[in-house]
Amino acid sequence: MAGIEALAHVFRPGEAPGPALLTLHGTGGDELDMLPLASAMAPGAPVLSPRGAVREGAANRWFRRFSEGVFDLDDLRRRATDLAAWVAAAREVHRDALAGRPLVALGYSNGANIAAAALLAGHRGVVDAAILLRAQHTLDAAAGLDLRGLPVLLLSGAADPVVPAPEAARLAAALRAGGAAVAHETVPAGHGPDPRDVALARRFLADRAAPPA
Repeated sequence: MAGIEALAHVFRPGEAPGPALLTLHGTGGDELDMLPLASAMAPGAPVLSPRGAVREGAANRWFRRFSEGVFDLDDLRRRATDLAAWVAAAREVHRDALAGRPLVALGYSNGANIAAAALLAGHRGVVDAAILLRAQHTLDAAAGLDLRGLPVLLLSGAADPVVPAPEAARLAAALRAGGAAVAHETVPAGHGPDPRDVALARRFLADRAAPPA
């Protein structure tokens, strides 16, 4: 992947103190899709919001799949590497607005899966923390993975018809095995975002006031 122009995106500067958000939409979303959720979770925060480059019919995605729940793992690894490189370039372009702020991934569904895959593939520096809504296990951890101290909030839906509970638990276990500090919460909801996700995320973000040491 080249520079920041490789992905369609929007950048919304913010004046509120605290973290900036990297929003990663679900299947069928775009660079605008996650902005309302970002505003609810972190009012006034800077938001970097790219669009996934993979097309599945008319839907935008972050990586290819062969069928529902059956992922193209080679493509996933490549796209995770591409995303990490893109975020590094974007952080440089927007360094004045992002300086001194931790960058927190806010991913939903397919977007949460690409964020988790980037971390499990060893791209430790892509973000400083992550909020993963309705994510599932996709990749095994890279050899020697070191995510020590990386805060992750994994938010699952008790009635989610897309992500089986064991797959969410596998993801939490894989991230913890790499050293991440994972809080895994299950809310009484389906696959879609829920107001209880917002409340939990706001508490999580309140603890991310400064970059990790």
